[in-house]
Amino acid sequence: MSIAESIRNTLVPIHREGWPFIAAFFVAAVILGWLWDPLFWIGLALTGWCTYFFRDPERVTPTDDRLVISPADGKVSAVGPAVPPRELELGDSEMTRISVFMNVFSCHVNRTPVRGRITRIRHRAGKFLNAELDKASAENERNGLVIESPNGPVAAVQIAGLVARRIVCWAEEETDTAIGQRFGLIRFGSRVDVFLPASAVPRVSPGQTAIAGETVLAEFGGTPSTPLVRVS
Repeated sequence: MSIAESIRNTLVPIHREGWPFIAAFFVAAVILGWLWDPLFWIGLALTGWCTYFFRDPERVTPTDDRLVISPADGKVSAVGPAVPPRELELGDSEMTRISVFMNVFSCHVNRTPVRGRITRIRHRAGKFLNAELDKASAENERNGLVIESPNGPVAAVQIAGLVARRIVCWAEEETDTAIGQRFGLIRFGSRVDVFLPASAVPRVSPGQTAIAGETVLAEFGGTPSTPLVRVS
């Protein structure tokens, strides 16, 4: 293996959305360094964090249609019944919601949780509350996708947080998506909710760490192992 190949296999790719921010952080570090040397090193450390934030590692995704895969890196913050956002037009009945909270150190590239066809994408303006709060699901700015999967409609909702001020979604309506396919990201600290039909059995618990594109959140056709808990 050549040195160049070794470097490529060792370094984590950076998503193209991040390069303007990384460049801005570095330029700011240089300018501040002219004013006072220690500020350069502080700015350089922040540039390193920004680079780390926009990492986009490859993931090995299970391809079984019975599985629902995490759309985000982070902590599972809620598992239970909830009514999906009205703009997604999924009705007023409760679905199974699994929430994954991303902090400022999580990888923020989002991936589709199931295979299927994207039938609806809706953006809604809103507040910027702490995304870990349950009410953030209803009150914060969000962007939702409805995917018609082999097991029924599944929704993935990107929710902006206290620091996050920009939701990016490059998926398009009436297109097919593979499970684990990248569809967007959120800057800088946020959450993704997955809404599932009642036939989906959760396979995670609140507090568990999830990895986008790899962690199994739920399974269709499985046997329930723990009861759902309603979040008040």
